[in-house]
Formats: sequence, C-alpha cells, structure tokens
Amino acid sequence: MQPGFAFAVEATDGAARAGELATPHGSVPTPLFMPVATLASVKGVDIGRVAETGAGMLLANTYHLHLRPGEEVVEQGGGLAAFMGWNGPTLTDSGGFQVFSLARQVRVTEEGAFFRSHLDGSAIDLTPERAVHIQERIGADIAMQLDEVVPLPSERALVESAMRRSLRWAERCLSARSRAGQAMFAIVQGGLEPELRQESAEALVGMPFDGYAVGGLSVGEGPDAMLATLRATVPHLPASKPRYLMGVGQPWDIVEAVATGIDMFDCVLPTRCGRNSLAYTFSGQIRLRNASHARDQRPLEEDCPCLACRHSRSYLRHLFLAGEMLGPILASIHNLSFYQRLVARLREAVVEGRFESLRRDLAARFAPAAE
Repeated sequence: MQPGFAFAVEATDGAARAGELATPHGSVPTPLFMPVATLASVKGVDIGRVAETGAGMLLANTYHLHLRPGEEVVEQGGGLAAFMGWNGPTLTDSGGFQVFSLARQVRVTEEGAFFRSHLDGSAIDLTPERAVHIQERIGADIAMQLDEVVPLPSERALVESAMRRSLRWAERCLSARSRAGQAMFAIVQGGLEPELRQESAEALVGMPFDGYAVGGLSVGEGPDAMLATLRATVPHLPASKPRYLMGVGQPWDIVEAVATGIDMFDCVLPTRCGRNSLAYTFSGQIRLRNASHARDQRPLEEDCPCLACRHSRSYLRHLFLAGEMLGPILASIHNLSFYQRLVARLREAVVEGRFESLRRDLAARFAPAAE
C-alpha cells in the first residue's frame, strides 16, 4: 500500500472480518460506514455533529466537487478534510456513478465519459487521467478508479463491454497517478454475471491497487441478486486488502454484506430518510409523521446517545408537521448514529465470535421477509 496506509484483519468469524484501516489522517475500525458528503457536506448536519455520531471517514464526489467549488478551491483550502473542517480520513468517488445516474447527459467512449453539466450545460471531459488528476488535487486519502456503471438488469453484451472498458480504464488510472500518500482502489464490475465478476476481480487483483471495491450494484437489481453477486465476487478479492461495497445500503444489506467479507460501506440513506421523517432503530423503522407518535414521550431509542434521542417522538413529529428544519436535522443525526452503532455491533460480534448469533437476531428485525 501507499506510504501512510495499512490494513490489518484483526479477527474473523466465518467470512466476516474485523480490522483496522490506517491512513495519513488517522485510523478507522472496520466494518466501516462512511456518511456521504457529496459536496464536502453531509446534508443537513454540520461536521461537528457528524463526528459525534461516531463516523470515522467521509465520502465525497469528484464530479460534483469539480463543478463546484472546483478542485483548485479545495486544494487551496488545504485538501478535502481541511476544507470542510473534518478531522479524519476521506475518500472520493471518481465520478463513475454519474455515468449511470446522469446517463441522459453522458456520452461514453473508450477515451472517457463526456458530460453536459447538470448545472449550466457546460462540457466536462472526464477521462481516467483527468479523474485521477482531480482527485489528487482534492486530496482525499483514498481515490477511486474511473469506471463505467450500467443499470441492472442489462443485456450481457452491454455489461461485458462496460466491465472490460473499466479494466482498461483501471490501468490508465494507475499510470496517471502521481501523488504520494493517496491510496487508490479498483472497482470490480460485471453486473449480475458471476463469471464476468470473477474475470474483473482477478484482472484487477493483478494490478497494484491498495484496495478493491465492488461497484455497479444497488442500481436496480434487488437485494437477493446483489447478495448473490457479492457471494460470487468477494472470494476472488485478496484477504490482505480492504473490500468496499459502494453505495449500499439498507441495514440488512450491510449485515449480509459483512457476512460475505465486505469491510467498507457508504450510502445516502441515513440522511435522505431522515429528511423524509423515517428513522432507523434496532426495533425497526419509525415513520415520525404517523399519528401514533403524537403523544409518545419515548425517545426513538432508549439506549441511543444521539441528540435526537434527547427529545420525545412527540416532539420530533411536531417538528416535521410544523415544517421546522430541526426535524430533518435531528432525524438525520439519529440515522447516522444508528448506522455507526450497527457497524460497531457487527465488529464486536466478529471479535467475540458470535457474528452468526447477532446476524440471526438482526434478521428478525431487518430482513425483508420479516417486514
């Protein structure tokens, strides 16, 4: 790995792992959940409150930061962490997901992805080399290769073409890197095709990347297909390096992914759901606008230390119905805290050799069949 980086697996229980990822901006335990700070901001929550939730690492987005404020501004601000006042490690997605999410505004060729800005229509040429250059100027601890993401399900020919192009782009990303002290992760593609996933993983493992992500999931395929793809992919990734499942997901998705050997996660759900009055708890989801909470003086969770749980469900419901911005803020803080408590429990269970027991317990609360 790059200087200043290290990864160690400290315990295993079946395929589930507990480890530690060291970076130039500090070390974080795994399994790890990264709140999404797309534009150097976790939506609705200031950076001090994000830290109080237990978060150890944040994710930002190359495409969006390139558009505003521009990588030169972030660089002048001391790099991503300093720019947003964050005292910890950071990771930047390469912009590959925007190839999928902004498909109507993107033209993909062998050279790269060519966008029309969703802000003003200006042209953006995002080649593998430029994606690396932007991420180096942004200064995150971990940069991601540029890849091509396609919706699922898609025809095999399209999936295979995108996978092979992503492999070629991976080589170009490695050739373009010049910044010491910044790790780079590869991204395994291949849709729902086990043999394509295996081919992608084995080819990438042969390149000198510092970690390996499973990408191109949570793009329409459903949780069962996602899990089957993980089970077919993770065994082909090296045990000595971190494994990252991008953009996932629901609490049960995280539990099941940890069971396959995944170490790192990110997702927008904690804050997106919080803004829409849905709170996650270890007893299930709570929809705060429901009339049943009108006089409920209990907190969201008795044992949760977050700011939201200093208030009653009745008060939180009132904030949402009154249109007060404090409601979405507090619910987002609670959800971020819940996700950190979830991965901490999973880690503790792996260390203590009782992961399967915890998994069964959580299945009764979170698994889709139980709902």
